Amino acid sequence: MSRRQKSNFTTAQDFGCDTSRLDMVAKAIEQDAARGLYDGAVFLVARGGNIVMHEAIGHSDLEKKRTAHLDDVFFIMSITKQLTTTLVLMRIDRGELSLNTRISDIIPEFGKKGKKNITVRHLLTHMSGISIEMPPGLPLEQVGNLEAYVAAACEQRLLVLPDKGVSYNPFTAHALLAEVVRRLDGGKRPFREMLAEDLLKPLGMNDTAMGLRPDLVDRRVPVVVRDTTPGLFEPALLEATNILFAEDTEIPAGGVFSTAMDIYRFSELYRRGGEVGGKRFLSPAIVHLATSNHTGTHRNDLFDYAREEHGWPEFPAYLGLSFFLRGEGIFPTPLGLTTSPGTFAGLGAGSTLFWVDPERDLTFVCLTAGLLEEAASVQRFQRLSDLVVAAVVQ
Repeated sequence: MSRRQKSNFTTAQDFGCDTSRLDMVAKAIEQDAARGLYDGAVFLVARGGNIVMHEAIGHSDLEKKRTAHLDDVFFIMSITKQLTTTLVLMRIDRGELSLNTRISDIIPEFGKKGKKNITVRHLLTHMSGISIEMPPGLPLEQVGNLEAYVAAACEQRLLVLPDKGVSYNPFTAHALLAEVVRRLDGGKRPFREMLAEDLLKPLGMNDTAMGLRPDLVDRRVPVVVRDTTPGLFEPALLEATNILFAEDTEIPAGGVFSTAMDIYRFSELYRRGGEVGGKRFLSPAIVHLATSNHTGTHRNDLFDYAREEHGWPEFPAYLGLSFFLRGEGIFPTPLGLTTSPGTFAGLGAGSTLFWVDPERDLTFVCLTAGLLEEAASVQRFQRLSDLVVAAVVQ
């Protein structure tokens, strides 16, 4: 399978990257697609804020024989969490909120069944002890209704005391955080509008939206599960997103559509310490705090299944405030084994990734078509991430 589209912004050698080694990243994706592992990808590599490679490979819609294009619009899954978190951090920077603020202080109806002392920090670090499942009884068609989702989540009981462990929360934690931000705003705007007006538009992320904006539909990459090995998520639930999303759908934990270029624009906000294009969104201090380890040596219970199924070792969760961190040690990680310990990332189920390596001033964005089972996706991104780092020679 040949490469379909590329855009060269600058000479890679000028920024300490070996062009032939960068090409190995593209060839690895081509080979994966040729094997049918997944269908294709749009990826981007940048050094010091300079894009040295941006390519689209394979297919974005294999059934329709649609080749991948640089401006393909992907369902970015849980990378949405870092976007939602940014609005939370902006409120903390302005003194309207604290990491120690109890959720029940903002959402009083949440403070029952053992949940009254759960804080903003607990939700951001996945250490709240609330259920990692969607609220029982919530109809699937209501999952994208933030008001209905939060009301159902308030009725759930605490499962484990906060701070006792890390259990990655796929849905509820960031729905609650979004509702906190919405109520602090006076409840005047839907959360999706707050995200667009306060973050996406000012960053120039014009091809990004929470919910499926009509002008993005024709470029949307369908969610198709290629690897149906039993694992973390049910393939049918993931593929249901193809029919469930409308323009007004609000899923703050995983409901944004975007392009590789727009995710790069977002990553620049954190690489640059909170400032982009002369506009300051976050303080350097809150960026540093968000991308530091807040989970100690606790393991992430999310991967207990992989430890049993694949013999993975136990290793620390290495989570910041919603960000995944490289940390130290040799273990399965989508961030690659050779990135620096302070590398921080966003990760979406079986398909999407971005990371920033502050030590090397290196950024990698990779959005793929054709989902893999989560453990297989971790190994795939680990391989690609290490290839990106290997291209840095100065």
